[in-house]
Amino acid sequence: MPQSRPRRPVLIDLDAEAASDPAAAPPIPDEAPPPDTSSGRAMQTLAVLAARPQRGLGRWLWGTLAALLAFAASVAAWDFVTGLIARNVVLGWIALALVAAFVLAALAVILREVSALSRLARIDHFHAKAATVADLAAARALTDRLAAFYAGRPDTEWGRAELAARTGDVFDADAQLALAERTLLVPLDLAATREVEAATRQVALITAFVPIALADVAAAAASNLRMIRRIALIYGGRAGTLGSWRLARTVLAHLAATGAVAVGDDLIHSVAGGGLLAKLSRRFGEGAVNGALTARVGLAAMEVCRPLPFAHERPPRITALLSRALTGLFDPKDANAKDIA
Repeated sequence: MPQSRPRRPVLIDLDAEAASDPAAAPPIPDEAPPPDTSSGRAMQTLAVLAARPQRGLGRWLWGTLAALLAFAASVAAWDFVTGLIARNVVLGWIALALVAAFVLAALAVILREVSALSRLARIDHFHAKAATVADLAAARALTDRLAAFYAGRPDTEWGRAELAARTGDVFDADAQLALAERTLLVPLDLAATREVEAATRQVALITAFVPIALADVAAAAASNLRMIRRIALIYGGRAGTLGSWRLARTVLAHLAATGAVAVGDDLIHSVAGGGLLAKLSRRFGEGAVNGALTARVGLAAMEVCRPLPFAHERPPRITALLSRALTGLFDPKDANAKDIA
């Protein structure tokens, strides 16, 4: 029989670099995190568009284009009217009357927009004066102008009377401003808060139940613009079309610059007890986050449209506002419990 070789250990030559330093081996790749489906895409998109800076060249381009179109339209209207008068005098004068009526309506719209922008400028003036008030005389003058600003409004009648009755008992500038906030602005704050809650609920529902692409962005834009306009009306701003767009751009640009639109699950968890987004579907989670961002836009609009800053009165808390707006909206158990209570 052939003689078998004795068994010996098998040696495998390792790479010298790998054997010398085991820590140099590449790490095991972790599992890719799931995509964030509750980032508030609609409100994030609106904030990014609003925060986009306006360049001087683009503004000049669009301004000259608008002037050119207006000039071409006026020349065409003039040629149309004069040509019609040359052919038929009666029809020509009718066309001239229609053109004159259109010009008068356009002037009325322009005057309304100028008036709305002037009232917004008065609110900005109140803000600036409140920050520089140093003595009681200046504080009383400011509160008197604020009471005159709300003259003629039935919802501020009691507040104006209370302010006039208690002004003589105040001997401090801060106390005078606090009295004006408490008597004039607190009822308006409550009405503005209800508008924010309604807009928050509407944006959340539309985002959750409308699966059409970009429909949530359009709905969020319309709801937020309407909310900002109503808040301005509550505080006396009377924002027209241009004023509403200016306010919306200012509010959203401010939120985007400060990072306030980057809301995460922590805000929703604080409202819903920490498990809302984990239980709901992607669309419901997206609706909840868009509603939360709408609430933040509403609170920022209140600060912008309010004649006096929140110095002595506390602003509405975002968690309490969301709790009232979204409680029972997505969870049937919470809705049933609320109905029973």
